[in-house]
Amino acid sequence: MSTITPTPRTQVKRLPKRGAYDRETVFGILDEAFVCHVGFVVDGQPYVIPTNFARVNDTLYLHGSAASRMLRTLGEGVAVCVTVSLIDGLVLARSAFHHSVNYRSVVILGTARAVEDPREKMEALRLFTEHIMKGRWAEIRWPNELELKGTAVLAVPLEEVSAKVRTGGPIDDEEDYALPVWAGVLPIESVTKEPLADARLNPATPVPEYMKSYKR
Repeated sequence: MSTITPTPRTQVKRLPKRGAYDRETVFGILDEAFVCHVGFVVDGQPYVIPTNFARVNDTLYLHGSAASRMLRTLGEGVAVCVTVSLIDGLVLARSAFHHSVNYRSVVILGTARAVEDPREKMEALRLFTEHIMKGRWAEIRWPNELELKGTAVLAVPLEEVSAKVRTGGPIDDEEDYALPVWAGVLPIESVTKEPLADARLNPATPVPEYMKSYKR
């Protein structure tokens, strides 16, 4: 199915017209973002941890040190909430109340599965690398057995998930449109700059083509 069926927990209730449940929207946001925030509770204490992630089909992968409390806790089946946000613009209205932000966000609820199969773990690590820089995996040294053992990978199913998106300009109160105040949107986007070579890089090593043409 192209649409993810919303549940009572993922149905957008505040400004429901901004809710989106189609895979194209949800996956597009996940594939563009670099960082997610992982929320969970341990002994009554809530934590929200920023971390990198990667997606393949209907699965989101998280990874980190095998000693990570977050990964060890989530691997035990603790409920998790993963969020991703992208900011597209500052919405400047004529009144303070109606200022806003154009954004795209995703909320994922569920439980994580510890990835034990070495092949799936290696594939997940490839995905993490390619998510950051497509084409990189083919050039670098892959993780060795010791590094694989020291890395934990979790899989979160994209089953209970929704997106929320705001676009467009400010929506002012009718009487405020006559105010002599500039109103509109200041677009925001991430851009890359010139690559900075490592201090110990062989000067003869060329900048990879995939970096020259990189865009998100």
